[in-house]
Amino acid sequence: MAVEIIMPKLGVDMQEGEIIEWKKQEGDVINEGDVLLEMMSDKTSMELEAEESGVLVKIVRGNGEVVPVTEVIGYIGAEGEDASSLVAEAAPAVSDTPVVATAAPVETVAPVEAPAPAAKSQGGGKVRATPAAREAARDLNIDLGQVPGTGAKGRVHKSDVEDFKGAAPKATPLARKIAEDKGIDLATVTGTGVKGKIMKEDILAVLEAQAPKAEVAAAPAKEEKPAKELPEGVEIIKMSAMRKAISKGMVNSYLTAPTFTLNYDIDMTNLMTLRKQALEPIMNKTGLKVTFTDLIGLAVTRTLMKEEHRYMNASLINDAQEIELHKFVNLGIAVGLDEGLVVPVVHGADKMSLSDFVVASKDVIKKAQSGKLKGAEMSGSTFSITNLGMFGTKTFNPIINQPNSAILGVSATVQTPVVVDGEVKIRPIMALCLTIDHRIVDGMNGAKFMVDLKHLLENPLELLI
Repeated sequence: MAVEIIMPKLGVDMQEGEIIEWKKQEGDVINEGDVLLEMMSDKTSMELEAEESGVLVKIVRGNGEVVPVTEVIGYIGAEGEDASSLVAEAAPAVSDTPVVATAAPVETVAPVEAPAPAAKSQGGGKVRATPAAREAARDLNIDLGQVPGTGAKGRVHKSDVEDFKGAAPKATPLARKIAEDKGIDLATVTGTGVKGKIMKEDILAVLEAQAPKAEVAAAPAKEEKPAKELPEGVEIIKMSAMRKAISKGMVNSYLTAPTFTLNYDIDMTNLMTLRKQALEPIMNKTGLKVTFTDLIGLAVTRTLMKEEHRYMNASLINDAQEIELHKFVNLGIAVGLDEGLVVPVVHGADKMSLSDFVVASKDVIKKAQSGKLKGAEMSGSTFSITNLGMFGTKTFNPIINQPNSAILGVSATVQTPVVVDGEVKIRPIMALCLTIDHRIVDGMNGAKFMVDLKHLLENPLELLI
């Protein structure tokens, strides 16, 4: 039986993905691990690899289409296998209104929920099941471990769940919600959808039949509004998937976390000297140039690992009822692209030497700039930094990269007159701006973190000890 290829969910907030280009065509032989297509997730393009071997028997969604996560986009099966019945089963019910490829039909796409705990088979192992089957099992409140699978290696498909003896009547999420709100038993409703699936219209028909005829009135015809004329020189464009993700993330962070920002001046004299001394040895070892972002990132990591600063390296979880403390540092580094902002993550930064950090940071930054980041390389950060110093920015209030508890903004280094030992001298001064989530960290604790970070940056030899 053919295996579904689905649009993967690569992050908690990812709702849809765009198919950029299929790398395989119908009829092509597929080996597990082959690149099937290139796709754009919320913030980056990536390659989708095959999880099964076989033949690409059907492409359901083509190049350029924007597809909701977990929706089927193709099938891998045996040579000569006909996937038409599976395509018909997965397709939404046909209505009189044309379906726009970039919009998910409200009737057939349920809100994306957090993944349920992995189901266990009767033998105690993890159940092999397609994403559509897992979603159907959640909707029908069925234990996947009890459902016999008809797919390869016993994999459970959506049809297996729906045909299961203990299954509730098949219905779309919207129909199920209306029935629950109105107290209608789905077992009494005849479905008009594919394979008797109960649609929203079926529930509304029952409600209409139950209501007195005097109360039943035809809905007034919608007046078509004339297209709005744009003033000369105005153009309307759609937001890209990346821009939508950034917009949603920033609004969520801004409205969720009560924040405040601490600003500190850092004398860069010693750090600039250390960078000059480290340039050649690190270049000889790695072939890469050490930057101030590398040095600052390593200093931040070292400071975060101090026990007294554990709340700076934390996240709120379970509806902000618990604090998740991290005994490691996954450092997010904001990278600005022409089309938007991404935050690749240096995982395990706390275990790295300076040369290790230079290699790891350059790797993810390069992937970000070329649009080749994988989902795992954009998730799991415990703290983030963002550097606008190269643009001459003197100070700014960075917005926290949720669910981090803080973010450090790096500003420009400016030659500034300062008093040193009673004398006015010109020193390279850099401003650091720390934005903190006040639900987790108080001002005093944030200030203590900055004092320790300032000391380390102004005495950078300690980084190498």
